[in-house]
Amino acid sequence: MTAVPSGGVDAVIVGSGPNGLAAAITLARAGKSVTVLEAADSPGGGTRSAELTLPGFVHDVCSSIHVFGRTSPFFAAEAAALERNGLRWIRPPAALGHPLDDGTVAMLRGTVDETAAGLGTDGDAYRRLFGWLVDDGEALLADLLAPFHVPVLSPRRSLRMARFGLLALQPATRVARRFRGEAARALFGGIAAHSIIRLTEPLSAAAGLVLGAAAHLDGWPFPEGGAWRLPAALVAELERLGGRVETGREVTSLDDLPEHRVALFDTSPSGLASIAQDRLPAGYRRRLERFRHGPGVFKLDIAIDERIPWRNPELLEAATVHLGGTLEEIARSEAEVDAGRVSERPFVLLTQTSLFDPTRAPAGRGTVWAYCHVPNGSAVDATERILAQIERYAPGFRERILGIHAAGPAALEAYNANDIGGDIAGGRFDLGQLFTRPSLRLFDPYATPDPALFICSASTPPGGGVHGMCGALAARSALRRMA
Repeated sequence: MTAVPSGGVDAVIVGSGPNGLAAAITLARAGKSVTVLEAADSPGGGTRSAELTLPGFVHDVCSSIHVFGRTSPFFAAEAAALERNGLRWIRPPAALGHPLDDGTVAMLRGTVDETAAGLGTDGDAYRRLFGWLVDDGEALLADLLAPFHVPVLSPRRSLRMARFGLLALQPATRVARRFRGEAARALFGGIAAHSIIRLTEPLSAAAGLVLGAAAHLDGWPFPEGGAWRLPAALVAELERLGGRVETGREVTSLDDLPEHRVALFDTSPSGLASIAQDRLPAGYRRRLERFRHGPGVFKLDIAIDERIPWRNPELLEAATVHLGGTLEEIARSEAEVDAGRVSERPFVLLTQTSLFDPTRAPAGRGTVWAYCHVPNGSAVDATERILAQIERYAPGFRERILGIHAAGPAALEAYNANDIGGDIAGGRFDLGQLFTRPSLRLFDPYATPDPALFICSASTPPGGGVHGMCGALAARSALRRMA
């Protein structure tokens, strides 16, 4: 490929979310000159923080808990650099709590044995389900946080992936019924609901298995001071390597880019199609435009006095709490969303990071981050439904509210253009798109028919989540083209 520099750069990245920054750092480490263009006034994409309610209350605007923030291959390799740039991680005593109406809670704690011990007669079943996943966790994550492949050169890895696949391809409701008690079933169902598809649908079990195992590997950590600390550390490292980030630079066409050898897009598939226009063949462009997005979310950021008055105080040990009752209730809520309706009793994902990070709120006060799934583009205000689910397990919660900031699908998309219709996962993750993110290009899903254009967003493998692997893998693809 022809060399450009002189007045241009080797690579330009459009979008400064974790994937865009991961791509930039990967390229810069390979000795390439890199510029990142960001339309917003600050970098970070879905990992920014702001005082959304009252002065002194730091809320994570999009993502909050970064399950793979230390364990993904990209972040693990960059750990020392990010720490040098001021990033500190907090690991709460428990990764997750899931209350039930009788006052009991299922707690996902550090080790498989610790969690199993709290699940009574389901303890052995829990060990059988997660024990081998966690024992092989680091190696398994490396295979899962990558495009689809069969590690044929390693029979052990091939067998491990096959074993995982046989479980992951099942509906979450089927896997959950390995357990007899409500607590274990609800715990698994809530984790699986992160898939944002029906729990009776094939592949919905995958999120429950991967996120559950990740919790035992590293406890679902989060950055001290707010989600914004992660992109801040990434930007500092990129600048140390000679790259730069330019904010306030909206890109609507390829003419908006500086001279470059390659361009990588941390955008939605339709965003790339719109920007690239005739540089992409019509057939490929149509496939990008037909990419299917999943349900949206309705999110609340809440400033509170003191802390959440949980009926069961054991929940104060967990940074993340799932509110939705039994497995059957959670499955019903997700089925309602899939059918185009907002559930009257939605499954709610909540974090209470200020319990473990005093920098998030004034002394004696706290922040709450909570959302539920809604149909893509829904205009329904789900505020009262979310508050009712919190109050259900924490009577008196409403009396402690000092301020609320609500954001539905339209507001989330306006804030982060990749969240089409409020879809925070970068596209529907189902069997139909498992091997076709963002289009059917099995050998290199990051490349496009144009040898200078690549896509590196969460709409590529391995999909949504703050792990940086979409960007790192796309950058490697670009480096092969540049060789």
